Amino acid sequence: MISLLKRGFRRLFPVPSPYQEKTSPATKISLVNFYNDIRAKAKNGQLPPLNNSGFRIFSQFEEDGLLLFLIAALEVENKTFIDIGSADGISSNCANLAFNFGWHGLFVDGSEKAIEAGRRFYEKHPDTTHYPPVFVCDFVKRENINKIISGAGFHGPIGVMSIDIDGNDYWVWDAIETVEPAIVIIETHIEFGMKDRVVSYDPNYYYPNPKHPEYFGASAVSMNKLAKKKGYRLVGANHYGFNLLFVKSNLFPDRLPEIDVAQILNHPRNRERLKLIDPIDTWEFESPIK
Repeated sequence: MISLLKRGFRRLFPVPSPYQEKTSPATKISLVNFYNDIRAKAKNGQLPPLNNSGFRIFSQFEEDGLLLFLIAALEVENKTFIDIGSADGISSNCANLAFNFGWHGLFVDGSEKAIEAGRRFYEKHPDTTHYPPVFVCDFVKRENINKIISGAGFHGPIGVMSIDIDGNDYWVWDAIETVEPAIVIIETHIEFGMKDRVVSYDPNYYYPNPKHPEYFGASAVSMNKLAKKKGYRLVGANHYGFNLLFVKSNLFPDRLPEIDVAQILNHPRNRERLKLIDPIDTWEFESPIK
């Protein structure tokens, strides 16, 4: 009897989803207005600074705004994304594009529980229920990443690729050949500062490293070298500097010029965290690109 009353009460007074506001008509209108404003200003040569344009809808920090800015300013028309290390795909750099802009894409993560939760959420949400993103549960390595992507049906040019796997990010991006993103957002280990260093590839790596929690990943300097090798330029980062934003080198370089790595490492937090590397500063690192 009590359970029947509870179900009846929920039907009469439904509890709002914590994500309801994130996909409300008001939110969608505001986002479209932001997109149109940036696109118009880009064409008129009046773009505001990228680092003043970030905001959070679904992303962990202000990456939603930064990505939407780049998509508008660079006139990215391919509405496809790939999120590697996506968790459930909800608190994601690509969720805003899926829910509020109708993008389709791929979420990849090693957690079966997270992938299943994300799949259920997108299948039930009214904005994505008719054509939900593809979810793949797999432990990402450089040896299998192209097979994962192509096996999910993605090839060639795409709009956005996000990589955040807490360790082998550098090596996985280096290995990706099956898709060509217009925009790449990728996590780096800013605690390495301006040093050119990458922790050697370990196909079985899990974060945190049992040897030392800071012994993982690649510096922003090394990641920038890799980006240039793959035909990308650095245009910005999130507020704290660890999620770097790269765009194809031939995409409107006059609108968004390349910036120096030092410009994304000037947050006080980064300077304070440099000392975390002291215990491992003499350990073995690679500098793959001279």
